[in-house]
Amino acid sequence: MAYEMYIDDEFLLESPLASRLYHDHAEKMPIMDYHAHLSPQKIVTDYQFKSLTELWLQPGEYKWRAMRANGIAEKFVTGSVSDWDRFQKWAETVPRLFRNPLYHWTHLELKRVFGIDKVLNPETAREIYDECNAKLQLPEYSMRNLIKRFNVKAICTANDMTDELTYHREWNAEKRDFEMFPTWKPDRIFELENVEKFNRYIDQLSDASDIVIRTYGSLLEALWKRHSYFHSQGCRLSDISIDTFYVEDYTSLEVNEIFLKIVNGKPLLPVEQNKLKASLLMDLCEMDYKVGWVQQYHIGVQTDINTTMYKQLGRHSGFDGMNDKNVGVAMSKFFDRVYSRGLLSHTIVYNLNAKDFEMFAVILGCFQDGTYPGKLQLGPAWWYLNNDQGMQRQLDALSSHGLLSRFVGMATDSHCVLSYCRHEYFRRFLCNLIADELNRGRLPESEMERIGQMIEDICYNNARNFFNLI
Repeated sequence: MAYEMYIDDEFLLESPLASRLYHDHAEKMPIMDYHAHLSPQKIVTDYQFKSLTELWLQPGEYKWRAMRANGIAEKFVTGSVSDWDRFQKWAETVPRLFRNPLYHWTHLELKRVFGIDKVLNPETAREIYDECNAKLQLPEYSMRNLIKRFNVKAICTANDMTDELTYHREWNAEKRDFEMFPTWKPDRIFELENVEKFNRYIDQLSDASDIVIRTYGSLLEALWKRHSYFHSQGCRLSDISIDTFYVEDYTSLEVNEIFLKIVNGKPLLPVEQNKLKASLLMDLCEMDYKVGWVQQYHIGVQTDINTTMYKQLGRHSGFDGMNDKNVGVAMSKFFDRVYSRGLLSHTIVYNLNAKDFEMFAVILGCFQDGTYPGKLQLGPAWWYLNNDQGMQRQLDALSSHGLLSRFVGMATDSHCVLSYCRHEYFRRFLCNLIADELNRGRLPESEMERIGQMIEDICYNNARNFFNLI
């Protein structure tokens, strides 16, 4: 039986100009993976995946959600079944994914990594599974070699601020084919709703910093110590995931009293939580600014909204959602506070709700200070917006209210090493978008040299310069 070549050289490229922009400019550019969830341990140990199921589906939140939506029982999604049984259920789901980005990503990954042109479905599942598994046993399919296939120059992993960064230290002890940097994530210090859980984390932070934390001042001392440790290990980025910007007015006395209340086991009122979070945000801004870090804010997540499944499976199991809070006023007040105190760092703000693209772009434009091109960035389409519609809206908002030419480009944002194919997907989409503007006469072909340079900058150069890591 003959099979069509679904992913060919012109995939997503709808005109000769789109093909020219992609093949002459975008395709050759390296990857700066400035927001990753890859395992540092697997990178350092050069992990060899045992099966395609392990590589693709453990973990695989996007795929897990799709399988559940397709009526697949949870035991095949996250339960104790054989690798083949789980993969078979994924293969049953793939033909139901038309117009979902997972369909494109799945076949890009099969093509680019394993050289497989066949589409994945129940009829081809066994053949594809066996072929991929055989290749995964080869040295060229180890974790590091998979990364090198994608021409990745640097990876910034997400790390809780209590992490000892053991694998980063080991990795950076000698020259490597690509760089690996930690990213400071203080998210859990903002989880004030559960007093016992918060205090367990304070104990963890106290152990990591070797500082007894009983006052807000000692908390800041511990945060500074961990921040300095991360800096010593090459960290130059922070990342906070919160539902909104916290801008409640507060005094130092109030904040210390509120902190004393929670560390003594008493629940906080909502207004007290907001004051403490507002103070923490500003103090963390000051830390980042003083050492020249890039700040990232991921805004708009509702975590673990299916509480039954959260209790059963824990975090990061496919049960986070987006919220619809109106964050414009709070965001404006936050950046005004940062700007007025002279603490404006290089910053990327990501929205999870598509309604916020234009608002975020406009607000960020109010605080560009002229010291660096694109100093404040509208982040790439992220998580549930990482699809054609989300990328279109993000690129349109940035083009209309900022400078597309200064954009730092796509973020991988994945636990799976094969997700570097998302950069190719974005680049093809970008080139097709710009080519459409050229074909419609909205951009002059006489500026093709600059347009080609813009494509290369968005794909890699802007991020390399913005983060200044390599």
